[in-house]
Amino acid sequence: MTEKIRIKDIAMRAGVSVGTVDRVLHERPNVSESARKKVEEALKEMNYQPNMYASALAYNRSYTFYVLIPKHDQLAYWEEIEEGVQTAVNALRDFHIAAHIEYYKRFDEGSFEEVTDKCLQNNPDGLVIVPTDIEVTRKFTDKLHEIGTPFVLLDSYMPDLRPLAFFGQNSFSSGYFAARMLMLIANQEKEIVLMKITKNGQMMSKQQDNREVGFRHYMRDHYPSIEIITLEMPFEATRAEYDELLENFFAQHPHIHQCITLGSRAHIMGDFLLRTNRRDVQIMGYDMVGKNAECLRLGSVSFLIAQHAYQQGYFCVNALFRAIVLKKKVEPVNYMPIELLTKENVDFYRREQL
Repeated sequence: MTEKIRIKDIAMRAGVSVGTVDRVLHERPNVSESARKKVEEALKEMNYQPNMYASALAYNRSYTFYVLIPKHDQLAYWEEIEEGVQTAVNALRDFHIAAHIEYYKRFDEGSFEEVTDKCLQNNPDGLVIVPTDIEVTRKFTDKLHEIGTPFVLLDSYMPDLRPLAFFGQNSFSSGYFAARMLMLIANQEKEIVLMKITKNGQMMSKQQDNREVGFRHYMRDHYPSIEIITLEMPFEATRAEYDELLENFFAQHPHIHQCITLGSRAHIMGDFLLRTNRRDVQIMGYDMVGKNAECLRLGSVSFLIAQHAYQQGYFCVNALFRAIVLKKKVEPVNYMPIELLTKENVDFYRREQL
């Protein structure tokens, strides 16, 4: 059994001191090349597999991770990420892991820089980052690479930033899948609406941009004759302002029956459709936000695509732990399931499933 192999046994096999074996196992200096080779050969011959958990506990040091996410108004997606982070921290409490969640304002470069500067000042052992604009994020991640601090990307995959790992959906495949599901009920339509929540013409995230690419790719290949009408809705607006925009839109497009949004705010239109008694119009969207789920149950939302945000939060912290504390390699790209919710199965969706 691997766990019965003692350092003393390895030292005897290699013909070196116990201290030399200890230094090799923990990658410490002051070991001659010949002694290192003897120890490594002995380890190989004995099929030695170190108990990384025991080694990490023996160090008895603490680790601090920072999690950078956008400010939000109790949206279930981000709340689930926070819960997943906390669950991971609780599971790793014996290793003295702490995770601090910091919030930046979307579409606000100054806010992101302020938060990232604070993180750098506190010298974290690792970070989980929901990226903003790639060039703005790159300024921060380049600094992390310079000082050797690993980071994991969550929500939006930007491989050019060279993260330790990524957790989230394959956004192109997700958008492609969304179009395919929508067309199960909208294949006889002549036009459909793509509702975008934007600020100054900018989408909420790179992830949603990529979803749109996948969505349009499917539509172009399979339903090129269906017109896709874009409806832009402001990121910050009151319900009255949204209502006015939607009233004007449906007055101009009375034959619209199917809509889609590639973000988590399907409920903006779903709620409007219910209050104005437009029973012949439905919208498809993302995320198990409470308001979205209610619209799904009441019929104004046709489908929701879940992203397993809880898993994302949990596995991001766990990846940092495995890489930094256990010194193990982690899978660089980790795509979450693409799960379709309807009013028949929404109540069985397990938010906290790992």
